[in-house]
Amino acid sequence: MLSLSSDSSRSPSPSVSISSEDRDRPPSPMANIPSSGMSSFSPSGLSTFHADLATSPITGGFAQMHLSPSSFTAQLRTQSAGSKYLRRQSSSVDEDAIHDALSPTHVSPAQLYSTESGRLFHAGKICIVLVGLPARGKTHLAVSLTRYLRWLGVKTHAFHLGDYRRVHLTPGKDVPDDYFLVNASPSTVILRQRVMAACKADVYRFFEEDRGQVAIYDAVNPTSAGRRVLVKEFSQRGIQTLFIESICDKPEIIEANVRSVKISSPDYIGWDEKEAIMHYLKRISDKIPHYETLDEPEFSYIKLYNAGERILLNNSRVGYLPNRIVFYLMNLHIKAGCVYFARAGKATELRPRYKSDPHLSDEGRAYARVLTDTLLAHRRSEHTARSAHGDNSPERELIIWTSTRRRTIETAAEFAKRGFYCRQRPQLSQMHPGSCDGLSGEEIEEQFPGEVEMHKKDPYRHRFPRAESYHDLAVRLEPVILEMERIPNDILIVAHVSVLRVLYGYLMACSPFDIPALDFERNEIVEIIPSAYNNKVKRIKIYGVEESATL
Repeated sequence: MLSLSSDSSRSPSPSVSISSEDRDRPPSPMANIPSSGMSSFSPSGLSTFHADLATSPITGGFAQMHLSPSSFTAQLRTQSAGSKYLRRQSSSVDEDAIHDALSPTHVSPAQLYSTESGRLFHAGKICIVLVGLPARGKTHLAVSLTRYLRWLGVKTHAFHLGDYRRVHLTPGKDVPDDYFLVNASPSTVILRQRVMAACKADVYRFFEEDRGQVAIYDAVNPTSAGRRVLVKEFSQRGIQTLFIESICDKPEIIEANVRSVKISSPDYIGWDEKEAIMHYLKRISDKIPHYETLDEPEFSYIKLYNAGERILLNNSRVGYLPNRIVFYLMNLHIKAGCVYFARAGKATELRPRYKSDPHLSDEGRAYARVLTDTLLAHRRSEHTARSAHGDNSPERELIIWTSTRRRTIETAAEFAKRGFYCRQRPQLSQMHPGSCDGLSGEEIEEQFPGEVEMHKKDPYRHRFPRAESYHDLAVRLEPVILEMERIPNDILIVAHVSVLRVLYGYLMACSPFDIPALDFERNEIVEIIPSAYNNKVKRIKIYGVEESATL
């Protein structure tokens, strides 16, 4: 058994025991992955290309491409059959797609390679079984792990038992009063068994038909006997079981979780706030007398104390994917703060080259002041609204991240003048344009006609000579993503539109087909609001700033 503190300076070398023979076939290059739907890209020409042009080939599209992000997404996202995943597919990039079903040929934004089996890292099939009382952050943990593993290319889906309960209840019928009690009536026991059977059937279908690799079973799983049944049943199907127990003994964490679930859970749509909280607290108290913590020595499990304060591993052995899961859990905290995205102000040069790294123009400095005033006013109004709803916590701290490019630093300088902490991160630099730096669209078509044709087919993964692709940028941004998960406060990211597209793609579970078409106007701030079930988007208008096609 190994105990790890969340402030450890090293990533842990042991991992949870998930030993299996490699069932993956030899990896095939990413270039061989079929690009279904990519024929939708058929622009008639290229815009002027330079390092800071938002519509340039490298920074995300073409001047003649007029596909809106929502219509583009609707064309390319696959539809799940029936109620297999119990979630309707997102029709817009403004909706978090973390609960969408993945097709067997799905390729993720930061995926490094593929296999014919669809499974990576020689890890086989894994079911992560969550354990913990209500309001301990299990749903947040399931969704966050799904988001991170999918980003890496591990085909993952979270199966929330509560979703299946809601589907199996007759429309208009309330949950039986004894549904959450151990000593329930026979009819309620039968209902619970039907709900569990439907959920497990979808787990097996996910592994067998959709070539899934990691299923996350989100339920209380309170008893040792019930957990042993799951391990035996999964083992018979060649599925390895990893338990993660979330333990919280800090009232402030439990209260924050209760409020988050009350706001976002489908169980409490239309409920009065106080009644919803009281009802949820009763569900917790009904479970406590019968809850048995994980202590089975033969199980592979992770215990997560107080949302990442301490981590304990049992029956751990070396394995790459389990190590990545542990490493992610050491960076994960219950995210209360929002993430804001803003573009940098305009430069002094009309056609700035990547190498020149120009300063802000007078118009850019004026934009920086208006941006600062707008965001700070918005945060004050949001804090006032939360206080009116009984949230007496102080206003969250705001930190600002920029790249090392002059325009982003100077755009954030107004925040620094007002006492906010600004940090420069080289990973937030825009995609490198390579040999196309400073070239117009006509010059690119003349000098690199073959590259232009390849870019039209796959604008996400294609690289112009000596340049970066969106895929390269997604891999480069992983340390930023992990730190975003670790910081509980609000973050403003001022960066090039290519960087904003990739980070937005992570937080809203966008596919590689979505990311190059994402739209960020200079006259708005994009706010990502976290919640237990999914993230939400709000666009904050910056008045007095015109829309602009260039960055």
